[in-house]
Amino acid sequence: MSSMPLVLVTGATGYIGGRLVPELLTAGYAVRVMARHPERLNARDWVDDVEVVTADATSRADLRLALEGVEVAYYLIHALGTGSGFADRDRRTARGFAVMAREAGVRRVIYLGGIHPQGERLSPHLESRREVGEILLDSGVPTTVLRAAVILGSGSASFEMMRYLTERLPAMVAPRWINNHIQPIAVRDVLRYLVGAASMPPTVNRGFDIGGPEVLTYRAMMQRYAAVAGLRPRIIRAVPVLTPRLASLWVGLVTPVPPAIARPLVGSLVHEVVAKEHDIEEYVPDPPEGLIGFDRAIELALAKIRNVDVRTNWASASTHGAPSEPLPEDPDWAGGSLQVDDRSCEVNCTPEALWSVIEGIGGAHGWYSWRLGWVARGLMDRLFGGPGLRRGRRDPHRLTPGDALDWWRVEAVVPGRLLRLRAEMRLPGLAWLELSVEDAAGEGATFRQRAIFYPRGLFGQAYWWAILPFHGIVFGGMQRNIARAAERATGHVVSAEQRRR
Repeated sequence: MSSMPLVLVTGATGYIGGRLVPELLTAGYAVRVMARHPERLNARDWVDDVEVVTADATSRADLRLALEGVEVAYYLIHALGTGSGFADRDRRTARGFAVMAREAGVRRVIYLGGIHPQGERLSPHLESRREVGEILLDSGVPTTVLRAAVILGSGSASFEMMRYLTERLPAMVAPRWINNHIQPIAVRDVLRYLVGAASMPPTVNRGFDIGGPEVLTYRAMMQRYAAVAGLRPRIIRAVPVLTPRLASLWVGLVTPVPPAIARPLVGSLVHEVVAKEHDIEEYVPDPPEGLIGFDRAIELALAKIRNVDVRTNWASASTHGAPSEPLPEDPDWAGGSLQVDDRSCEVNCTPEALWSVIEGIGGAHGWYSWRLGWVARGLMDRLFGGPGLRRGRRDPHRLTPGDALDWWRVEAVVPGRLLRLRAEMRLPGLAWLELSVEDAAGEGATFRQRAIFYPRGLFGQAYWWAILPFHGIVFGGMQRNIARAAERATGHVVSAEQRRR
């Protein structure tokens, strides 16, 4: 066991938390992570080096257990994109955490918030983050609040929004806020500040603005991104008529970031977000080579994307309003309210070849059936605030529990055998898709595919029966095309009649 202080990281399944844990381990800290769904951490390469605690930040009993013996606690919980009432949830959760941290004798709390101007009416999400920082500073526990603007790193929501806007739109009409000044910061510098804050003296109880070495407009950031990415200069025209709400809808249509998350990001950019001081340097000195500049941060992020080394991303967090219940395993459910489309077929290939196709599903590979139908349903989902199909996948070849996969969330993976996906699209019920591989009686493999739906109320039942006629096109086509892809990969193609059981 490490002789260093015990550190608790909340939000370990999120973008920053998932990257902070290995940095703390490298620095020698003993780390405990807190998660509502710890199974989502199973594929992290650091999971065996930390203590994992199952806890909900809204439960004081859970917090009491999670904070026991902790000297430094990282509060990385944000209600970004969680719909109406988020400010009350943020406020209650932060107050509960502050009380339990004080009772547990925690030596320091560290919170990552956002830079905000003084004397202006802030966007609701920026105001909430400011308020959470104040609650923690008033907790009676020495607290460090780090305030950042746009964080530049592969997988961050701010970076992905800028990336897709720039790459997909060679010419665009944009809101006036693209001329506002912003002080972006590389995620590596954010992590360095977070780790360094753990060793601040007990007399420090304050906030610090943290930013990179350059102040740019959002327009300049997009042009600089285009130059680094090898794109032509973008044509950008600012207009006064795009409100933050309209701009977030526009961002939601062009980028994978849904409007529910784009809205608070856009709302923050309405303000000039520039660091007013650099006092953090007294406690966490700048590295000898200086802070990472904008162009270098973009180069590092794009290199991670090209090398398929994006360890965490904004989609790591669950989508608000999406079901979180696992597939019911209780026998009482069998034959009850669950609606099931169950299909099996024999595939003339090895189980390994079939599994390779199954695990590569979604994202750029698509869903192997009626592409127009999937695209139309994805657009409809985004119009109603769902994730649609644009989240893609974190890794093009490998899936782990907790990964976002278009409008699904990976619920379970048994390598070589089972992939279970839980729907996070807007639905009048709960839905899962199971793809499994079994050894055939002779040569080859058996491919079983189950679409499972638990309807909510009369509308849920009506929804199931309305889409039932399309199952043959969607699910039947998916099964046939996955089987053919696996057979082509091994040089075997059989007819539908041979495949039918």
